[in-house]
Amino acid sequence: MDSTIQLLVDALAPYEVSLGLPGPDGARLITLRNESGEAVAKRLVRAFELNDRTLLTDVVDGLRRDLLVSRNRIDPMVAAAALARSQQQVYAAC
Repeated sequence: MDSTIQLLVDALAPYEVSLGLPGPDGARLITLRNESGEAVAKRLVRAFELNDRTLLTDVVDGLRRDLLVSRNRIDPMVAAAALARSQQQVYAAC
């Protein structure tokens, strides 16, 4: 789990990353905070997503999209289209 947390910290810098305690189903809350300590993004992540490198990369990509949308750097519709396109590519590869 230490390598998972380190990957999140490295991939989401300069934000402070915190990983909440596991819930009954193993899901954990990832919270990103800016330099002021304000929570700028949160995402509930299932245990299997944290344990699979490919899925963890998808989680990081999703958090990055959320940050771009929250800072008005990308339109929410563009983010939704990019997400749909990436999911189609995953299904096509299966």
